[in-house]
Amino acid sequence: MAIALLPTVKAQIDAILQSGDMPSRRPVLKPHYESNVKNMYIIGDLAGAPVIKLAMEQGYNLIQHIASLPDAKSGQPDVFDVLIAGAGASGLNAALEAKEKGLSHLVLEKGKIANTIENFPEKKWVYAEPDSKLPKGKLWLDGAQKEDLITRWHQIVTENQLNVRTEEGVLAMAKAADGLFQVKTPKATYRAKRVILAIGQRGNPRKLKVPGEDRERVYHRLYSPRHYRDEDIVVIGGGNSAIEAALVLAEQNRVVLSYRGDQFARIFKDNERRLNEATASGRIRTILNSNVKEFKERTYRLEVTQTDGTKKVEELPYQHAFVLIGADLPVAFLKSLGIKLENEWEGSLWKAVGLTLFALLGLSVFGPDVRMQPLVSLIPRWLGGLAALGALTGLITMGSRGNRYAWLGVSFLVWYTVYGVKVGKGQEFWPFKGWGYAALSFFNRPWSFWYTVMYTSLMTIFGVQAMKRWGFDRKDKFQIWRYVSLLSFQWIFFFLIPEFLFQWAVKYQWIGASLAKDPQFAGQAWRSYGVIYAWPLFFYTFFYDPHKIWILWGVILTFVLIPIFAFFHGKRYCSWICGCGGLAETFGDRWRHLSPKGKPSLKWEQMNLWILIAAVVITVLMLGKDVVGAFRQPAQWSLHGYRIMVDVWLVGILPVTLYPFLGGKVWCRYWCPLAKLMALYSQWFGKFKITANDKCIACNECSRNCQVGIDVMSFALKQNELSNKNSSCIGCGICVSVCPMDVLGFGQQTQPMQPLLRV
Repeated sequence: MAIALLPTVKAQIDAILQSGDMPSRRPVLKPHYESNVKNMYIIGDLAGAPVIKLAMEQGYNLIQHIASLPDAKSGQPDVFDVLIAGAGASGLNAALEAKEKGLSHLVLEKGKIANTIENFPEKKWVYAEPDSKLPKGKLWLDGAQKEDLITRWHQIVTENQLNVRTEEGVLAMAKAADGLFQVKTPKATYRAKRVILAIGQRGNPRKLKVPGEDRERVYHRLYSPRHYRDEDIVVIGGGNSAIEAALVLAEQNRVVLSYRGDQFARIFKDNERRLNEATASGRIRTILNSNVKEFKERTYRLEVTQTDGTKKVEELPYQHAFVLIGADLPVAFLKSLGIKLENEWEGSLWKAVGLTLFALLGLSVFGPDVRMQPLVSLIPRWLGGLAALGALTGLITMGSRGNRYAWLGVSFLVWYTVYGVKVGKGQEFWPFKGWGYAALSFFNRPWSFWYTVMYTSLMTIFGVQAMKRWGFDRKDKFQIWRYVSLLSFQWIFFFLIPEFLFQWAVKYQWIGASLAKDPQFAGQAWRSYGVIYAWPLFFYTFFYDPHKIWILWGVILTFVLIPIFAFFHGKRYCSWICGCGGLAETFGDRWRHLSPKGKPSLKWEQMNLWILIAAVVITVLMLGKDVVGAFRQPAQWSLHGYRIMVDVWLVGILPVTLYPFLGGKVWCRYWCPLAKLMALYSQWFGKFKITANDKCIACNECSRNCQVGIDVMSFALKQNELSNKNSSCIGCGICVSVCPMDVLGFGQQTQPMQPLLRV
């Protein structure tokens, strides 16, 4: 019975671990856009360049990097230095720079030059956003109609004598024994030292997979909408492409717009307005909750779900159908090349679980307190240590071979040790009971001190990296100051003051002789964390015999200063001040795109309300236990339970273990009671908000990089305000920083909003 449940348990675990996936996964990339396959690079749309100018920049930067390598050139006349798959913006700009650097090159394109732009509707305007960046490389880019831009690009290809071969796509690719790539097309086989994939993902239109979809009159793109006149046309889809197609086709035709959803949740505000007008006037018949089941020669079958849940099938006429439901990532092609995609969970979960448990069992034998127990007393300690080391080595080996569950096991072992020992001497978790704290205490300093050193070091090392990534590289002063703030608070208030300055202040009587000699104050250096950490994050503010100074400051901080801060800044305390949030924003920053998304993750956010309620109840019990005798035992039990479950498991072991798999904000988003308290303050009377202008191009960069999993793009598309009244936003501003169109901003937008056609 238990064995039969294992697949179900694994499916539930996988659903949580994969909850951070976007609609399309991206390839895993190293610095300089290199994939997990050595000398194979990915640029453009697949590498997160949502607009033409940024795609061009990637192509230019990559060739600059390759040209700087000592082995940039193959030195063989029949081997190309770089073979580029895709003749779009990134691929062409890379080819131009390769030509400039003297690298032999070949560009293979399965369609036409600039195929994605070629497929835009006629006369569509292409914008050269973002305005703040100058284009890099020799490829021309300025605001222009698509026909003019393509003409200029063809001229550039000809003038620079680029080696571009259109209508010749890559069929297969493999590395030979000499390390060179063998690239096969329908026409020839080429050899190359390095390969650059600039293929994008719009060239793989998504299919309905219904009978008749391969008929000649069913299309997956709209090229020249004004060529159709007085026809019955069906458009299938609920995105902006489908809406815009239906609107332009409705000018001269009878149009049915079919969408499987119950509302158009992710379309531009202007498109929504125009669609509502067209539907109200009868120019478009919009049918929601509908699915095309079959395309016949002259009719199609449409299944519609009624409001009562019943299904009705209509058979409607059509001359042409346009299935515009997005594009699929070319997963099969990428996997055939050996390329790994983000957040793939391969390998055996149960092997990883078994090795993790075996490592802990080995440590239980190695530990001197458990060694004397009857079951393990005959096993040498060194054998237990060897078993633990062997299990850890096994996990690392499995992880390096692609088993992501193994890396989860390694992460758990590390952070279970760190926090399971930090509980306190003699209170350690199994298998460290009685020996772990002493084993991790060095140079007459307890493990709690070294834990703080480790914590501050991690924040500093990874904080500098994050500051470079979001601040200096993007010339974003907001992000620079945010990371300066986080690191400053960590160093001053969460390291120097509690570990050094408080003791010095007592020793040298900087705080006055009376306080310095008062054991109630001087003997509780740990309370100095409460200078910045407010109740209930610093849960012990009001009990364990606090000095009246700490009580007064705790009241002021929690119920005066934090509400004032939340009034102006919402939950920005989490991303500018808090040490817990600071570790997530620094050490956890590289995994921010894996933060859980979607409706299930929003429901999980209710857990911190229950933690807040528990904190309130336990605090009342603790404060009242000396007055009401019946409170005494429940107070002690609940306090112990809160300390173990919240202060160890939910603050430490679980969230930090999950950083590389669910992003850095697991504790802050799902369990932190102070975050919930600030959210309530901000909901009740806060002014904090993020606004959007009308320039969103639906690139999804904002949603992808949100550490708390907000679907920021859905707010931006409709120009709706985002605040703590409708989200768990922490005001980190990364969504503002990554937007290539300068759509988002704090408070009221000050820039004039000009209507734009979207590329």
